Amino acid sequence: MTDLGAKNNWEFSFSKDGSLFNPQYLAQFDALFFYTTGDLCSPGTDKNPPMSPEGKQAFIDYVASGKGFIGTHSAADTFHTDNEAVKGPERYKNHGDAADPYIKLLGAEFIIHGKQQVAKMRCVDPKFPGLEKYADGFGFQEEWYSLKDFRKDLHVLLLQESEAMEGPMYQRPPYPATWARKHGQGRVFYTSMGHREDVWTNPIFQDVLTGGVSWALGDVQADVTPNIDQVAPGALTNPLYVEPQSKATPAAPAVPKP
Repeated sequence: MTDLGAKNNWEFSFSKDGSLFNPQYLAQFDALFFYTTGDLCSPGTDKNPPMSPEGKQAFIDYVASGKGFIGTHSAADTFHTDNEAVKGPERYKNHGDAADPYIKLLGAEFIIHGKQQVAKMRCVDPKFPGLEKYADGFGFQEEWYSLKDFRKDLHVLLLQESEAMEGPMYQRPPYPATWARKHGQGRVFYTSMGHREDVWTNPIFQDVLTGGVSWALGDVQADVTPNIDQVAPGALTNPLYVEPQSKATPAAPAVPKP
């Protein structure tokens, strides 16, 4: 991000201190960028101060007031509806308007991922900033997310091509993996990519991310008319829950006959 900032005249402030989230602190920024995971209002393993419920609301109000928000990869694995931290059957349900306010802001929620594999992104809007060179889509090795609870006002940019992917979590129609949406007066951009270090240094991902950040900041304009019903009509069809299989207990060695 520092390298991209230098190329695009962006100045970043990096922090893991959730207690900073209040209207006065947030007001100094043009956009917020999350590469986060878990319930940010609960203490994390890194022992940094958590966000307060009031801070979470200040963040949501900040975006709705006309600011930008960018999320990559595990930002969709943040603030789960009903705190669905356990990947049980309830994690595979769509909640619609009952979803967590953060999920409604972001546009969707993480369910699960399978093994890392090469998979393809289908570009449905090559006119969006950063996607001009990728009208035919692209593919590479990544930890691909299976997502749910897509908002009806998403402007989908990239679709996850799921048909040829390995794993039951991908047995579903193609679904949004990168999108833009308006939240109140604010601009929200999310991409599920960004797990592997070689993805962050990949020129394709950097182009996609640069375009998304530029749009979220208001530096460039784009048509973000909702298109999810047209380009991903099966998006709300979630994969079936598969009960995890426990490792079999090794059989005791046979006792030799006397």
